Amino acid sequence: MNKYEIIIYWSDEDNSFIAEVPELPGCMADGKTYQEAIASAEIIISEWIKTAKELGREIPCAKGRLLFA
Repeated sequence: MNKYEIIIYWSDEDNSFIAEVPELPGCMADGKTYQEAIASAEIIISEWIKTAKELGREIPCAKGRLLFA
């Protein structure tokens, strides 16, 4: 289960909802609906973690709600 904070917003430029995961640098997804963006983000989080493990990189601990969000 994902415990990382996901920030979702609408992008007129992309004509999509954008889901960013601030604790995982560069981890973001999109979707035509809010639900699609969340589902895509869950997949991308798993892929981000898998890739980091394969490369021997540190995986940040989920901190929950961030103060700046």
